[in-house]
Amino acid sequence: MIRFVLAAALSVASLPAFAAVDVQEVTSPGGIDAWLVEEPSIPFTALEIRFSPGAALDRAGKRGSVNLMAGLLEEGTGDLDAQGFAAARDALAASFRYNAYDDAVSVSARFLTENRDEAVDLLRRSLVEPSFPEDAVTRVKDQVLSAIASDATDPNAIAQQSFDALAFGDHPYAVPVEGTAETAASLTREDVVQAHRDTLVKDNLYVAAVGDITAEDLGTLLDDLLGDLPQSSDVAQPGDAGWNIDPGVEVVRYDTPQSVVVFGHEGIERDDPDFFAAYVANEIFGGSGFNSRLMEEVRVKRGLTYGIGTYLAPMEYAEYVGGRAASANSSVGELVDVVQAEWGNVAVGITAEELDEAKTYLTGAYPLRFDGNANIASILVGMQMDRLPTSYIDTRNDNIEAVSLDDIRRVAARIYRPEDLSFVVVGQPEGLGEDG
Repeated sequence: MIRFVLAAALSVASLPAFAAVDVQEVTSPGGIDAWLVEEPSIPFTALEIRFSPGAALDRAGKRGSVNLMAGLLEEGTGDLDAQGFAAARDALAASFRYNAYDDAVSVSARFLTENRDEAVDLLRRSLVEPSFPEDAVTRVKDQVLSAIASDATDPNAIAQQSFDALAFGDHPYAVPVEGTAETAASLTREDVVQAHRDTLVKDNLYVAAVGDITAEDLGTLLDDLLGDLPQSSDVAQPGDAGWNIDPGVEVVRYDTPQSVVVFGHEGIERDDPDFFAAYVANEIFGGSGFNSRLMEEVRVKRGLTYGIGTYLAPMEYAEYVGGRAASANSSVGELVDVVQAEWGNVAVGITAEELDEAKTYLTGAYPLRFDGNANIASILVGMQMDRLPTSYIDTRNDNIEAVSLDDIRRVAARIYRPEDLSFVVVGQPEGLGEDG
């Protein structure tokens, strides 16, 4: 019965119930900061926790250790093994998810109000007192190695990994968070314990809660849940990644009838005053819709691909503007040429109609993101990590609307630099590469 109640609560909570999002800034008695949106109409709370940075803190030669650690947090604590932990969580109708990314270790929790104390205690044990049993380390490591082996035969993964390796040199960003087959296989329980000490500390902490909980109760919850974590760690920060890939085309030969293309160059930081103009310019040029310029030129006019898109990637230690597409080996050379040519034309001929369409889409889509407690909690934590104020929710669309044609032209000329553009092509492209 309790599982049905949670399912019903999640279903209702997924509706766009928040006409306005009233964000409170909460500090626990123990000094832990969090953002809160109270929504008492449903007896359910979503809690989003992030420790930043995440896998970028992997120590030298230990790439994949933070990812492995995150995968082991639900594998046992105290006298509970993995099955016992899962049974205890399910009996409470709670949901816990643990993930590792370069810039964060994320913990997402959902629980009913009636089971809050028990759910928070169980979550606390997984974060503060994980047992990391040897058999679980071996089992989860085997799962990671299986995923790495699968990626080694996936042209999309090969393309992104090859691009990252060239772009980021000896920085952790150059290698997937799972590590390589060699580094992941060599990881030990001691490496996992060290990764836990390095990442799950209060100095790296961001928290948001949305649902049936008051500011006072959240303060108590934060101290109960996270108060026993260490304040800091002695691991060195990785520093800026730099940008190491040379302009031009790099071909990775792989036996497949369709080539995958990843492309980009250095981009723009999230706190750059021109970020909103760059964001709108990207939507016009290669954003999410079928009306983007690249989609028109590459798919509609020439039929070179089913889809192509570009994006801004402002990360913690690097930032770039990138894109990806796929095309038949016989036509991928033309696709690369068209992208290169259009990259230099972003600032040319942008019309008021294009700008208005992009603004309408971006401002209209934004409220749809706030369609449930968990999504709102995730947005709030992301805002904290981007060092945005709570008022950003109210001002974001105003910033989009304020972008002018002159802003777009100026920023597009600054951001999109065809002479710096780099391509990685994975496949058997005709007319590209040494033997093309």
